[in-house]
Amino acid sequence: MEIIPLGDSALLVRVDDSLGAVLATARKLELAKIKGVCDVAPAIASVAVFFATPRDLALSATEIQRALTRRSRPGGKNLKPSLHKVPVCYDPEFALDLTEVTEHCRLAPNELVRRHAAAEYRVRCVGFTPGFPYLSGLPRELATPRRATPRTSVPAGSVAIGGAQTGIYPLPSPGGWNIIGRTPLRLFDVTRAPAALLRAGDRLRFIPIDRDQFEQWPA
Repeated sequence: MEIIPLGDSALLVRVDDSLGAVLATARKLELAKIKGVCDVAPAIASVAVFFATPRDLALSATEIQRALTRRSRPGGKNLKPSLHKVPVCYDPEFALDLTEVTEHCRLAPNELVRRHAAAEYRVRCVGFTPGFPYLSGLPRELATPRRATPRTSVPAGSVAIGGAQTGIYPLPSPGGWNIIGRTPLRLFDVTRAPAALLRAGDRLRFIPIDRDQFEQWPA
């Protein structure tokens, strides 16, 4: 396990790309309650530890080492991953890149939608924009390269495929993933606690809905 600087107020703990190893490392750091730490952010193969000030980082670096080498206490409370059922409308109005994806995958639109919704996904990490989930579990036959030219604005709720992953844009933002549908759910809401609906380790399934259901979905 390697610990390297990340700017002047953060450290990056490199682990392998196992979701279990990443989550275990993040949990140890959260439970350690190290003075000055303001955020612990798991990624695909690392965990970032953010400090309120550079001085806090300098004083607490050894505490991170101790926390990571400390054995987990038996009987400790573990947060169980939640299962989220996310409604998605795959109608052409929302599926801006469905034609390109079906051509790449050599599948009929209905079959592509069926396979995308039939899989169960895991949230590997959350980032890029607030609340954006990087989801593993995409069937191999649906993997599609990102767009050669990213869009300057992707609508909030867009469900998309980027390489071997799928994801959901919580907020309007630039993006280069292939959009195949849209969810009416709010994945990020500052008036909610926590603001992000999904967290690393959570499980997720997509539930197809039609246009009328999309419009009638509770805000």
